[in-house]
Amino acid sequence: MRHNYNYTRRKLYLPEYGRHIHKMIDSLLTIEDRAERTRQAKAVIAVMGNLNPLLRDTADFTHKLWDHLFIMSDFQLDVDSPYPQPTREELEPTPRRLNYPQSFIRFKHYGKYVGRILKTLSDCPQDKSINNTVGNIARYMRTKSYEYNLDHPNNEVIIKDIKILSGNSIEIDEQALNNIRSDYKHTVSAHPQRNKGRQQQAKGKNRPAQQQKNHKKTTTRHTNTQGIRK
Repeated sequence: MRHNYNYTRRKLYLPEYGRHIHKMIDSLLTIEDRAERTRQAKAVIAVMGNLNPLLRDTADFTHKLWDHLFIMSDFQLDVDSPYPQPTREELEPTPRRLNYPQSFIRFKHYGKYVGRILKTLSDCPQDKSINNTVGNIARYMRTKSYEYNLDHPNNEVIIKDIKILSGNSIEIDEQALNNIRSDYKHTVSAHPQRNKGRQQQAKGKNRPAQQQKNHKKTTTRHTNTQGIRK
C-alpha cells in the first residue's frame, strides 16, 4: 500500500480552506472552455463562502474570496472575475533594502553625535555662547566617561578628546573645566565587592552590642515574671 503523506502532496497556499478546496481549484485549471471554467469558479466561490457564513455581511467579502481563489491557483487561473485579478508582486512586495550606516566612531562611549557637534562648532566663531556649549558638551562627556569606566575621568583626558574630535580647532581651559558642575551618577559603585566587605565588617562590630541589649531585655522580662508569680 502506497502511503500518501502531506509532505508529498501539493502545497496548500491557504491552509484554512483545506485540501478539498485546493483540489477543486486544481480541477478548474483542467477545464478548457472559458465560460464553463468561469461558471465552475463561481460555484467554488459559493462553497468558499459557506465555510465562513458569519462573514458574508462584511464589506468586500466577495472580493476577498476571489483574491483567495487566484492565490490558491498560484495566479494561473484565467476566468472572468468581477474584480481585478491580483498579481504576485502586489501581494508579495519586495522590501526596500536598508542602507546601514558605515561611519566610524572614534570614542564609542561618547557616541557619534558628540564628534559631529564639535566639528560643527569648530567652524563657528568663538564667542561666549560657543564656549558655554562646549562646556555643556564637556560635562556630558565627563558623565558618559564615568558611566562607561565607573571611575572619575581626568580633566586632561576630556580636554584631549575634545581637541581630537574637533580636529584641533577647539581648546578648552582646564580651569574652566574645573568650574563646570559635575553630573556624575553614583547609582553603581566602582568597587561593589569592597563596599560589601565594609558593610559586613560594620555588621560584625555592631553584633556584640546588639547581643548585650537583647540579653538585658531577656533578663528584665524574666525578673518581672518571677515577681508577678510571687
